[in-house]
Amino acid sequence: MNVPDETPDICPVCEATYDSISEHGDGLIVNLLDNDRYRRVCFDPVLVDGDARLRFYHHTHEQTAGG
Repeated sequence: MNVPDETPDICPVCEATYDSISEHGDGLIVNLLDNDRYRRVCFDPVLVDGDARLRFYHHTHEQTAGG
């Protein structure tokens, strides 16, 4: 897992604010069923120096209250 140096102000997937961002280049598991902190995670595939990565935009319950 990596945190990108440059991050957008809003999520490029849903255009909402987000709490944090992480970038992954290997396999991973996602389970938000019992997550007290995050309600939604948006996934954005990107290329970084020619390598495929998946960026996660983590949205809190409060940030998704309207949607």
